[in-house]
Amino acid sequence: MMPDFDPPDFDVVVIGAGAAGLSVAAFSAGLGLKVALVERGRMGGDCLNYGCVPSKALLAAAHAAAAARRAHRFGVRLPEPEIDWAALRAHVQGAIAHIAPIDSEARFRGMGVEVVRASAHFVASDMIEAGGRRMTFRRCVIAAGSQAIVPDIPGLGPVPWLTNETIFDLEDPPGHLIILGGGPIGLEMAQAHARLGCLVTVIEAGRIAGRDDPELADGLRRALLRDGVTLLEGARLARVTSDRPAEGGPGLVAHLEDGRQIGGTHLLLAVGRTPRLAGLDLVAGGVEATKRGIATDAGLRSTTNRRVWAVGDIADPAGIGPRAFTHVASQHAGILARRMLFRLPAKVNYAALPRVTYTDPELAQIGLTEDEAREAGHEVTILRFPVAETDRAVAEGIEEGLVKLVVTPKGRLLGAGILAPHAGEMAGTFALMIGRKLPLSALAGLVLPYPTLAEAAKRAAGDFYAPKLMSPLVKRVVGWLKRLP
Repeated sequence: MMPDFDPPDFDVVVIGAGAAGLSVAAFSAGLGLKVALVERGRMGGDCLNYGCVPSKALLAAAHAAAAARRAHRFGVRLPEPEIDWAALRAHVQGAIAHIAPIDSEARFRGMGVEVVRASAHFVASDMIEAGGRRMTFRRCVIAAGSQAIVPDIPGLGPVPWLTNETIFDLEDPPGHLIILGGGPIGLEMAQAHARLGCLVTVIEAGRIAGRDDPELADGLRRALLRDGVTLLEGARLARVTSDRPAEGGPGLVAHLEDGRQIGGTHLLLAVGRTPRLAGLDLVAGGVEATKRGIATDAGLRSTTNRRVWAVGDIADPAGIGPRAFTHVASQHAGILARRMLFRLPAKVNYAALPRVTYTDPELAQIGLTEDEAREAGHEVTILRFPVAETDRAVAEGIEEGLVKLVVTPKGRLLGAGILAPHAGEMAGTFALMIGRKLPLSALAGLVLPYPTLAEAAKRAAGDFYAPKLMSPLVKRVVGWLKRLP
């Protein structure tokens, strides 16, 4: 006689309806599994509502303003652009609204997913509670994402501050936006607001774009300075105080450790992100976590509860740390599809991971930087080609940019850095090369349309082979061959 067995309520419970969670819920339901998707905030998560989409929409407006100011270089004279902040905000919110149906509750209910709009927390190794309801599961996928770090700065409590979740809600442009942090979010918002007519000061304890190649960061620094952004590098914020003007508007003073004081109207915190672990009660679920996120193996399975998996910003696979990018969330979802559902081998590999700072010019990095490669013990050759020396750049008046390749002596690409307009659009080629371990000769021999900025990459790769082609031995061979009929 078969023993009694109560099946779980769901095959898969997903906590978090951001990019990673939505992907997992969609393919799980598509394969006929019973799925619950739990989300306490907005469907679409950070990327749609507070990150990728609104920031790129704001940057698009800022780039348009900059293009109008610089049109005189081509013989086109335009008046100083007038910024209609209400219309600009409508554009940003319109971009979100246009994409929102793809991530909507209605769409996922139509797939057969049970959507629960509430906070979730574990009550057992195979059970969560959400909205007063307890749900058992075969598999639980934690995709709760990350949030902006709020540093412990004296005076910050009484002084209003912004993060990426609130800056797009401003009904009026900031008079003087002070940004704490010179990483991708800080620099994108700095350039966007500067081009839209705001005063902007960036305070960075180290150097801007600290994770990126210093040589490429130098070019980005010059571009930001040209746009009027004030950059205070190697500067530490000691405290902030309130300084409200007579008319009652917002105001603050940033006090640096070296005694300098910067007065502004708004403060944006952009010093990094932290996983959303609070409230999940991971101990009750037997799930191990560190300050960096849910501890998983290289295949994103919890190290302490085999029923639980983690994806996206909240996952810390094999101790290598989270990667807070939407495209990583998609990569993670693919790994789960293979490993969790089909029981096939799959694991995280960031060797060919691209990351992009969407300033103008954009700064893209794929694979290892020069410093990272040398620290890892690789013997490397560095190849460079200035983007400004391509014919397309000359035609468009582009004066800033560089392609920098990190290559082994045998011609294997370890990393590529690009500073150029639309550098992110070039990143895929390098990601493919590194991921598939294609030889550098594949890029050197690639036939590209003319004229394009991407020719800089091909020219850089060609420089690896030029010395060999011009060697005395090759010249002697060519001299002998020319005698043949």
